[in-house]
Amino acid sequence: MIHPVARVVLASFLAAAPAFAADAPAPPPKSEAKTETPDARLALLPADSVTHHSITVRGTKLAYTATAGTMKMRDEKGEPTASIFYVAYTLDGAPRGSRPVSFFFNGGPGAGSAYLQLGAAGPKVLNFPAQETDGAHATLVDNESTWLPFTDMVFIDPVGTGYSLAAKPDDAPKLFWGVHQDAETLAKTIALWLTRNGRTASPKFVVGESYGGIRSVKVARALEHSQSVILNGIVMVSPLLEEQYFFSDDPLTYAFTLPTLAAAALERDHKFSAEAVDAAYAYALGPYLTTIAGRPPEGDAATDFYQHVATITGLPDWVVRKERGLLHPDAHDVRSQKGRLYSLYEMSLSIADPSPEGVDGEESPDPLLEGYGHAYGGAFAGYAADTLGFKTELTYRLLDEEVNRKWDWREGGHHVLSTSSDLKKLLALNPSLRVLIAHGYFDTVCPFSATRWLVTHLPVGQDRVTLKVYPGGHMLYTRPTSRAALASDVGQMVSSAAAPPAP
Repeated sequence: MIHPVARVVLASFLAAAPAFAADAPAPPPKSEAKTETPDARLALLPADSVTHHSITVRGTKLAYTATAGTMKMRDEKGEPTASIFYVAYTLDGAPRGSRPVSFFFNGGPGAGSAYLQLGAAGPKVLNFPAQETDGAHATLVDNESTWLPFTDMVFIDPVGTGYSLAAKPDDAPKLFWGVHQDAETLAKTIALWLTRNGRTASPKFVVGESYGGIRSVKVARALEHSQSVILNGIVMVSPLLEEQYFFSDDPLTYAFTLPTLAAAALERDHKFSAEAVDAAYAYALGPYLTTIAGRPPEGDAATDFYQHVATITGLPDWVVRKERGLLHPDAHDVRSQKGRLYSLYEMSLSIADPSPEGVDGEESPDPLLEGYGHAYGGAFAGYAADTLGFKTELTYRLLDEEVNRKWDWREGGHHVLSTSSDLKKLLALNPSLRVLIAHGYFDTVCPFSATRWLVTHLPVGQDRVTLKVYPGGHMLYTRPTSRAALASDVGQMVSSAAAPPAP
């Protein structure tokens, strides 16, 4: 699952002892122990590489400059603590003051930015063959849906992902792997890039996927508080926004999942429509929620309830009855149907189930996360070296399990994460802020229904928050039509948010 990190230990050698006067006491012998200085580890990363390219988008040729490089983080003493890897794409000849610039990061925590860069917005995109799960035959081509026509882009790998390194590996969890530390580090990275590149006057946006939803809101707050940088907009792709509705037995969690299961069933039967999914949403937040939140039904009422849920979700009646109508997407009986194992990240996509009889002692693999999705890591490593000129002996860490395992989820002493409070404050304090949230209909990891419900309960700025739902899963951009629709919607939002207000 994880791309291993090549660990290279650099030894430092002691210089010869200087000569001493005849009557001076001899000093004690120096230790021969090997040491590794912070600068030695960061020196494994090459110098920044600047290359020039062009792409034709809808008949218009765009010349752009790509910079693949690193930005060094330092502590209050000036000592290096990390090197942050980034790739920036800037349109040649565009005025710096008015040209929007967007900063991207993925989620995990522990994921590098190759997903959004080669999947959605960058000038190159990884295309998969008709058999979607075939990562071995994915090809890198020009992205006709790149966001370059309407924004410059900076893709950032948080420490521990991609090519970003902590100066001292043992310090990484304390300094970088936590909700607060992560947001402050990324905010500082963005602020430094803006000043070093003369872009402080540019309209500014952040884009986050999955945990990047939480990250984008936390970074926006950190930019305001710590760096005095105010954003024009936030884009979230398949975001995790409220942890309590994703990893709990709260009745709302089951209600938010039901419309996604219904949408996937419709897609598998070639009957998908937004109207049918809306009807499933209304049922889920109405009769279904009322039923599961109350005393479990009995007799004919139970039979009718389970049959109705089975009809909506496409699951066998016995599965729904076994689960008592509380459908965990990761339950094998829910994911595995007729010898096919469906992805939690895209419930309409499946592979042959390696354990059709059930699982014993381990979870079933996910076709996307543990399968063809890894193609993004290998593709980016080759692209960075061959096209961007960033050559290193380090391996690209698309997903780092250690980062995820050691992540500090606490905030203000509380483990449960919430972005609602921060988002409300951002919308209230910044009347120009625009937010676009994109979801895939078939994503059970971060279901669209939870965000739809949250947006309708915002007390301020609802008119500046747009929710878009597209056919697809967590990585909705793997579908070319959804990728194009996302680019169009983001382009409209960026243009609107970047425009100065009417007098």
